[in-house]
Amino acid sequence: MNTRKWQPADGEAEAWMARLMAPDCTPADRAAFEDWLAQSPQNIEAWLEMERVTSLSAQMRSDEMLRAATRAIRRSPVRPFHAWVPAAAAAVLVVAVAAIWWRYEPEPTAVPQHFATAMGEQSEVTLADGTVVLLDTGTQLTATFDARERLVELQRGRAQFIVGHDAQRPFLVKAGLSTVRDIGTTFQVARDDGAVDVGLLEGRVDVSAKNDRTVATLAPGETVRVDAAGRIGQKAPLDLVSARAWPQGDLVFKQRRLDELLVEMNRYSKQQVRLADPALGGLTVSGVFHAGDQDALVAVLERGWSLRAERRGSDEIVLHRRDR
Repeated sequence: MNTRKWQPADGEAEAWMARLMAPDCTPADRAAFEDWLAQSPQNIEAWLEMERVTSLSAQMRSDEMLRAATRAIRRSPVRPFHAWVPAAAAAVLVVAVAAIWWRYEPEPTAVPQHFATAMGEQSEVTLADGTVVLLDTGTQLTATFDARERLVELQRGRAQFIVGHDAQRPFLVKAGLSTVRDIGTTFQVARDDGAVDVGLLEGRVDVSAKNDRTVATLAPGETVRVDAAGRIGQKAPLDLVSARAWPQGDLVFKQRRLDELLVEMNRYSKQQVRLADPALGGLTVSGVFHAGDQDALVAVLERGWSLRAERRGSDEIVLHRRDR
């Protein structure tokens, strides 16, 4: 049974439904509707509920059983049986509506699909709707599709989504306390220590958060962070070079601290590169490195940053300052 309580946004959703279905609806009306959707997650939820109810109503209006019940009511002899005909007609209608509701009751939630990548692994999967998802190393997510929506939950890691078109079901990505609503896009979501970063490559997305009343609508080339407390930060330019590189297996660093660079590179390999002296972490490094290729990284650091590599077994490389 649906126990959802009525919200003020429900009334606004009804008004928008009527306006959008009106013969004189204009492009300006549709633009205003998109702005209203972006104002709050409650507006999005109210609209999705209104779409569901409207769809169910349309199905019920076209159902033969309901039409038959209506004809039965209209044909019922009123004069001889005026005391009980209304009740009998109502009973016929109740039975018909109950049968129709049983037939159109939403199907049980689909079985979730789970996807994960191990250290150093990247994987590309195609979901049932045609959406292509690229999972970065150490990523875990769950996809659950039903008749009302397409929902992906990102438990950890980073993923890129090239969303398949489906006008009837929104595509939602939940990560931590944030929700990303797709409006036909290619976007990336990364989850790290409770914070979530969303970057948009193509199209448009709306980013909402549990503890923030605002909604961030991203244009291509923009990014936004939702912190661990569920608050949305300021939009910023997306580093498009880096965003387009990691799906190809490359990592781009621009004046990056060496200790931060090693943390990122170590995510892709069991062979870990460490610093003998923490002070070396302050060195800044720029370059493009293939994810997981620790030997190439170490060779570059030895040549260009006066470092010396000490190999300790097969899984550890320690960097020292080179003796002069």
